[in-house]
Amino acid sequence: MKVQAVSLLLSSILLAGCQTGQHLNTPAAALTSATKTTAKVVTLPLPETPVDVAVYDFPDLTGQAKPNDSFAEYSRAVTQGGGSILIDVLKKTGNGQWFRVVERSGLKNLVQERTLIENTQKSYRQPVGLPPVRFAGLILEGGIVGYDSNELTGGAGARYLGIGGDVQYRSDVVTVSLRAVSVQTGEVLASTTTTKQIYSVQVRGSAYKFATANELLEVELGQARNDPGALAVREGIELAVVSLAVDGVRQGLWHLRDRSQEAQFLAEFEKKYLDRPLASS
Repeated sequence: MKVQAVSLLLSSILLAGCQTGQHLNTPAAALTSATKTTAKVVTLPLPETPVDVAVYDFPDLTGQAKPNDSFAEYSRAVTQGGGSILIDVLKKTGNGQWFRVVERSGLKNLVQERTLIENTQKSYRQPVGLPPVRFAGLILEGGIVGYDSNELTGGAGARYLGIGGDVQYRSDVVTVSLRAVSVQTGEVLASTTTTKQIYSVQVRGSAYKFATANELLEVELGQARNDPGALAVREGIELAVVSLAVDGVRQGLWHLRDRSQEAQFLAEFEKKYLDRPLASS
């Protein structure tokens, strides 16, 4: 009877907690959290001239479903909005001074709207005042090219006198590829690949006690935390954009506004991310 009473009490507490949680004030909407690379992207030294680029698509090329050991999962492991993330990163690079991004993923809608304006102006005999659509010198291609689940797994636990806990963790790796293609020649001018780890951690604690000689009371608590996959992809794209900017400076495709900073700009990137010196062109 004691165990039944305790179980009923615990059930009531959990039910009350669930019902109360429905009425708690949830956090307000917020802008996307900064990653460990965001500051590097925003504070990139200004270019001599902004680079005109177009992004048609930045797809998930992995086809990887979410890892699940219990049942077949049909949800994708990584975001399907890589193109939107890439455009957002490009618009924030160097406080918006590095790249001029032209709309291409929604080009059909853009052309349709411009056609509507032109036809309306012609119908009412008004002068057509639309300027030509801006074109880009470079097309940024690539995508999310790899997702390796369970790249690292492990855990630890202990129990003493009926009280114990354990920790389990898992690491996945997402890989992003980005390249710059010349519109005039079709040549791939620069290419880079980045990786980002995604960590998942689960912490559990439990305790049990014999309420009577033949009745066992057991309590278990736990919490799991997963790195947001979209933020991991964003961080990989951010580093890819910075790497592409560095590679372009190294090859002389573009220059910094203050050319005297270029040697230090290349050296800092090399020191942090590369194992070998960058060869000057």
